[in-house]
Amino acid sequence: MVLSDILGDPLDMIASGPACADSATADDARHIAEKYALRLSPAARELLAVETPKQLHNVHTRINGSVRELCAAAAAVCRRLGYTPCVLTDRLCCQAREAGSMLASVALTHAGDGCDLAFIAGGETVVRLTGHGKGGRNQELALAAAQGIRGLPRVAVFSVGSDGTDGPTDAAGGYADGDTCDALLAQGVRIDDVLQENDAYHALEKAGGLLFTGPTGTNVNDVAVVLIRAE
Repeated sequence: MVLSDILGDPLDMIASGPACADSATADDARHIAEKYALRLSPAARELLAVETPKQLHNVHTRINGSVRELCAAAAAVCRRLGYTPCVLTDRLCCQAREAGSMLASVALTHAGDGCDLAFIAGGETVVRLTGHGKGGRNQELALAAAQGIRGLPRVAVFSVGSDGTDGPTDAAGGYADGDTCDALLAQGVRIDDVLQENDAYHALEKAGGLLFTGPTGTNVNDVAVVLIRAE
């Protein structure tokens, strides 16, 4: 039974694939040792020549949790709340602020469609560290989206980590809507400056945009959602 925290659910990579045939070869291992000029004992070099099993006939694997399932669950909840859901991707893997900008662009395109919509993106973004602030990838995504949806009524973007923890913080993620940017400006906070300092936590705290769930005891990556309500 596999709980996947890796995009695409590659069985030989999840938890290092303890019950999965190894897709790497002995030649792959030797090339790595040569590339990094690793100092290996004669016994270790001999072991590198031993090929690992490429088929396991006594193992049946079932993935019972993954970011794909997380996105499907989010879509089901959105549908129950009256939104028409669309899963954009379950392999989001760019920089957090770029993902936020992209999701804001989706909101801009569909805000005038006249129906209640939910756009869902699952995966795991990364943060490019340029400052010394406090935050996490989900908080940075939400804050970056706030710039793009500024002034849009009935539009919100939120992003959370499935483990209930976003970066080295006690928040699971962040929330922003069309009023977030102006609310921060009224307090003298510019989102561009915050993103440069990687200080999304304190900015979202000022805007009431931190999301808290507490530790969930599991991890299947992150999910970000754009919500649009019709007039």
